[in-house]
Amino acid sequence: MLRHRSLEWLNTQGRLHGVEQESASANYRRSPREHRRLDEAARAAAPGEFVTLAEGKTHYKLAQAPPGMHRSTVILIHGFSVPSFIWNPTFDSLAEAGFAVLSYDLFGRGYSDRPAVRYDLDLFGRQLDALITTLDLAVPIDLVGLSMGGAIAIGFADRHPHKVRRLALLDPAGFAAQLPRIVRVLRVPFLGELLMATVGKRVLVSGLVRDFRAPEMLPELAPQYLAQMQYRGFTRALLSTVRHGPLFGMQDVYQRVGRHDRLVLLIWGREDTVVPFSLSEAVRDALPQAAFHGIEAAGHAPHLERPQLINRLLIDFLAADDK
Repeated sequence: MLRHRSLEWLNTQGRLHGVEQESASANYRRSPREHRRLDEAARAAAPGEFVTLAEGKTHYKLAQAPPGMHRSTVILIHGFSVPSFIWNPTFDSLAEAGFAVLSYDLFGRGYSDRPAVRYDLDLFGRQLDALITTLDLAVPIDLVGLSMGGAIAIGFADRHPHKVRRLALLDPAGFAAQLPRIVRVLRVPFLGELLMATVGKRVLVSGLVRDFRAPEMLPELAPQYLAQMQYRGFTRALLSTVRHGPLFGMQDVYQRVGRHDRLVLLIWGREDTVVPFSLSEAVRDALPQAAFHGIEAAGHAPHLERPQLINRLLIDFLAADDK
């Protein structure tokens, strides 16, 4: 009975907002099972490059600044489950504006390894720090984080303040004090594994639609998103992130970073239903130095829904002289 009710309830969490459920079900039926190893053969067709870090290989893309340009490298950090391709238009815009830009897949996502470890802020911080060191990037760098990537950026600035020049946060996670019911259920041992194994991927595919105010971009993004699901360790990594990752309860970290002498840009889609816009006020209180922009007609991925506006905000913020 518990199993039946839990599955029934979790299925309701995956219902789409503004898109017919039938479409999501079709996507889920086409989504691959975790039947492949993420090995050299699988990576051969992947765009970008790979670097071996202490805890596994990381997939990344790096654009060098033009000769004579002396700016901090901009590192783009993606969110909970959509890997680094979500930054591609922003990456191109920043590179065309003369910035050195790095985007990468967090462990457990995209073409990066899925090590059998605890997926928490420590892991993601170590990955970022090792990436900076291994690629010999000059510090301080600039961090741009989306959703959970914003929480990772905040955590990194808290632990390595001398390595971060500026922070830009888009709809950042980590500030909600109360755990959503779905998270409380997934954190229950064995039950979380059962639910992720049975309907977890369907919920993830359906939830992708919630990132957007209008889901017209889904046909372009969904195939790239589904591709990572075929590699072993994906759902295990996401479940571990739900249980241990930087998704909630980071108020103290935000407040410590808010006391730093560092410029911060805070961008938030006013129609975000994933990390609600209502949280922006508390984040602004924690980061009093932040320049804030509430974005009309945008949900959880404002850089994709309002690219010209967001790219201009980012370029102006990152290019401005230090005061």
